[in-house]
Amino acid sequence: MKANPITVRRATLTDANPIIAFNAALASETEGKTLDANTITVGVRAALSDSSRSSYFVAEINGEIVGQTMVTYEWSDWRNGFFWWIQSVYVDSRFRRRGVFRALHEHVRREARSRHDVCGLRLYVHHDNSRAIKTYAQLGIAQSDYLLCEEDWSDALATSSFDSARS
Repeated sequence: MKANPITVRRATLTDANPIIAFNAALASETEGKTLDANTITVGVRAALSDSSRSSYFVAEINGEIVGQTMVTYEWSDWRNGFFWWIQSVYVDSRFRRRGVFRALHEHVRREARSRHDVCGLRLYVHHDNSRAIKTYAQLGIAQSDYLLCEEDWSDALATSSFDSARS
């Protein structure tokens, strides 16, 4: 029996609910975090409504969304181009190990390579997520020389009027 083909497309606002559910599952499975439902809903809808913030891509099998990834953009003055950051990678547990992420990654990579202003792809992965690290390595995504450091103010943003006003 031949496997059903995986199709990948750019997500639209009508895809918000499965993306919201996948993001909540992603946070729970990878970091043991429970995301605030309102914050994630407003955040996903904002991302889907403004392509300057990000682009979501979804993978479908028989019209069902089975995986996702989001791309955000970082300008590199050293390279005179954008890095596309791959984020919010999630594949429904029923469809893992079937090439869903590979299809998403190949689609994003092909689209990025077709543009003159994109100089590369980047992603970050939780250091304990050994399965994802192995998957990324199999696709040729190598660990860089950079260590990620951050100041996280997301708790303050979640309660700010800025986010509420944009919904």
